[in-house]
Amino acid sequence: MTTILRNRFARAALIVLAPLLIAGCGINTIPTKDEKAKAAWAEVQNQYQRRADLIPNLVETVKGYAAQERQVLTEVTQARASATQVKVDASTITDPAQFEKYAQAQDQLSGVLGRLMMIQERYPDLKSNENFMALQSQLEGTENRISIARRDYNAAVQDYNTEIRTFPGALWAGTVHRWAKPMQTFQASAAAQSAPSVNFGAPPAPSVSAAPAAAPAAANAQ
Repeated sequence: MTTILRNRFARAALIVLAPLLIAGCGINTIPTKDEKAKAAWAEVQNQYQRRADLIPNLVETVKGYAAQERQVLTEVTQARASATQVKVDASTITDPAQFEKYAQAQDQLSGVLGRLMMIQERYPDLKSNENFMALQSQLEGTENRISIARRDYNAAVQDYNTEIRTFPGALWAGTVHRWAKPMQTFQASAAAQSAPSVNFGAPPAPSVSAAPAAAPAAANAQ
């Protein structure tokens, strides 16, 4: 009887301890890091979508004061359309070609947005428009959030990629988690990567004018 109880106890202990032992050996690390990277990717998409949603109102506001800037307005509209037409999902981050297409479209939009925001320097009435100022403030905040989201995504992907390429993660990636593939990261080398300059701070001080010309010679003394 004692032996039977001892065997039952041993089996029960094994059932309880087995998941802990498996978890301790790192079998769940890859799925955990995979989910973290995908969550960071979703945040990047959310912030880019937020920016895309701001652009139509921004373009219409600028058009009301600077309709003659047709080329820039058209470029922004077209760049937004291109960026939003690129279809992405969770699989995009393991597809180099699709990821690059998405990143380039967003970077192109960043570049033309920067040119659009510079227009306000030529139109004082636009600079003082409350709607435009509110939109630029939202855009500036969104660009900052995009930068943070991309940074967090790159960090999560680097952590995940390191895990599947080093021991013991590489062992699990080659056996249990054969679905695990390296993920792509955003690159910050292109000039278009810079966030648009949308700061409406005080305008630069006017340059010092040249000294006035000397006054005409006084009339001859009488």
